Amino acid sequence: EEEEVQHEEELLRNPFSVRGWLRYAQARQRGPRARLNQIYERALRELPGSYKLWYQYLRQRRAQVKGRCPSDPAFEEANAVHERALVFMHKMPRIWLDYCQFLAEQGRVTRTRRTFDRALRALPITQHRRLWPPYLSFVRRHPLPETAVRVFRRFLKLCPEEAEQYVSYLRSVGRLDEAAQFWGSFRMDLGFLTRVFCQLWQELCELLSQHPDRVRSLDAGGIIRGGLTRFTDQRGRLWGALADCYVRCGHLEKARDVYEEAVQTVMTVRDFTQVFDSYARFEESVIAALLDTQAQLGQGQDEEVELELRLARFERLMSRRPLLLNSVLLRQNPHNVHEWHKRVALHQGQPDKIIQTFTEAVRTVDPQRATGRPHELWVAFARFYEDNGQLDDARSILSRATRVRFRRVEDLAAVWCEFGELELRHQRHQEALAVLRKATALPSRRAEYFDSSEPVQNRLYKNLRVWAMLADLEESLGTFQSTRSVYERILDLRIATPQIVINYALLLEEHGRFEDSFKAYERGIALFRWPHVGDLWLTYLSKFVARYGGRKLERARDLFEQALDGCPPQHAKTIYLLYARLEEQFGLARRAMAVYERGTRAVPPEQQRDMFHIYIRRAAELFGVTHTRPIYQRAIELCLRFADMECKLGEVDRARAIYTYCSQICDPRITGSFWQTWKEFEIRHGNEDTIREMLRIKRSVQATYNTQ
Repeated sequence: EEEEVQHEEELLRNPFSVRGWLRYAQARQRGPRARLNQIYERALRELPGSYKLWYQYLRQRRAQVKGRCPSDPAFEEANAVHERALVFMHKMPRIWLDYCQFLAEQGRVTRTRRTFDRALRALPITQHRRLWPPYLSFVRRHPLPETAVRVFRRFLKLCPEEAEQYVSYLRSVGRLDEAAQFWGSFRMDLGFLTRVFCQLWQELCELLSQHPDRVRSLDAGGIIRGGLTRFTDQRGRLWGALADCYVRCGHLEKARDVYEEAVQTVMTVRDFTQVFDSYARFEESVIAALLDTQAQLGQGQDEEVELELRLARFERLMSRRPLLLNSVLLRQNPHNVHEWHKRVALHQGQPDKIIQTFTEAVRTVDPQRATGRPHELWVAFARFYEDNGQLDDARSILSRATRVRFRRVEDLAAVWCEFGELELRHQRHQEALAVLRKATALPSRRAEYFDSSEPVQNRLYKNLRVWAMLADLEESLGTFQSTRSVYERILDLRIATPQIVINYALLLEEHGRFEDSFKAYERGIALFRWPHVGDLWLTYLSKFVARYGGRKLERARDLFEQALDGCPPQHAKTIYLLYARLEEQFGLARRAMAVYERGTRAVPPEQQRDMFHIYIRRAAELFGVTHTRPIYQRAIELCLRFADMECKLGEVDRARAIYTYCSQICDPRITGSFWQTWKEFEIRHGNEDTIREMLRIKRSVQATYNTQ
């Protein structure tokens, strides 16, 4: 044909052009197959080393036999062409892969396997990873386990990290013992199993536990117990697998022993829940099996006894669950005080178990690492003996507790106070006093209260709780002198609170020691600063004025001046009012007005309105209404300056609020300038609504003053 003539002429000119031969073959693609094959054969005679020509030719030969019977001679011809191609293309993995797949489709198992082996020998090892997946897929498709096992063993020498595929195949063909042996030989080699080692170990344990009768060559118990120490986060599952292994072997008592060991050793609640649920299901299954056996064969006396035993064992297991769970939590943190208290509560009604638990708790808990307050264990232990009438044992427990090196002084103080309260509850008052006096005695080596490097016993003498209880007992049971000495020591140690000082002063006052009580107030005032000293000053000033009135007026004035010196504005109002009342009753009215004047300046802005009201009312009562005019003017001027400052800062709403606040003391008949200033402010910064609101307030204030 004319088209062929063109290609022939081109190839005569350049017979070594791969592109020319490919174009020629492409042009004859739809022609007779023999003609197309002839073209490829001619091309390969000229270019036997061309990968493109061989690849296209082989693909055409495979396509030509597609759909034919495997016994057709065309397959052998195609196979022969592949063999000829491999003479030149033996380093091309794509040719080998296509040939092996072509042979596998023909069903030639042995020839396919040998071809894969030839390919592995011919190709460099860097190309083997392309051959192994189809090779493994091929051997898996055929029921030839021995051949497949040998192929897998060769594969694992190149890719040991793919051992999971080998085990999966062994399990699929039922060769469980061999699978277990393989895991047993590789379980310690972490070099290639690090990434999935945990998962593979679990699969091995699952294999051993589910098929113990078919895996004879390995020690299932030893392997699973080895995993317990290696995989601490999977202990619940591994204990269950070990017990399941014994159950499937028929060793029920061994399985029960494993479950008991597991619930006594697991460290987490999750593992405990897994093990306990498996344990409960195991007992239920045993009981169900006994019931089925008795239903089929009848019930004898021995069977009935065994059933009762199983039921009793199951009930005891369920009743032990809270105690076992508490044991797990204590294994996690043996210094958890709260869990020890819960454990004691679980033994309610069992005195021996309670004493044993308390003894173990106080022996185990380290006060320096305790979670919670460790002294509560000692106190609860002593109260248990006290509730059962064993007072000597309770005292012995508390006496031992006072020698424990607690982390905080408050814990030791709580023990001593409980010791004293124990004696008081049983009417042993003198013994209670002796206990607290011993607690507050000065140690041989004194230490600062917050010096954690020193034992708490050396710092207890500065704990206020013990001193306060001793002071209460001395006040109730002791003498005046002993009580006074206790309060004096508290003040000397500088650990008093304002309430302690007030109590001491009241005690002295009750016994007629007024000057001593005032000295106590002064000592207390020297210990504190504002605002804590505020109650002391108010009580001191009230008591002093009530005692002396106007007889020691100058001394009273000095006390008030001392109180006001350094007094914060928010606490000054009450002192100024007391000071002014003193001047009104025993001094000069003019001095009282001066005190009120100082008070209006000293108090914070939110209290100035009340202070001005009181000032104006007292001025009107003492000097008449006309004397209140300058007070009003000063208050109004203060508010106007404040509002003007806010207005300059752009705070219009705050300025309006100040005008509204000040309007309550501005009679429109007298203070017209204030209302005019407010009106001008609203004209500049407000609107119709704000002006209307201003006029409403003005009418309301005017009506109020008219009524007054």
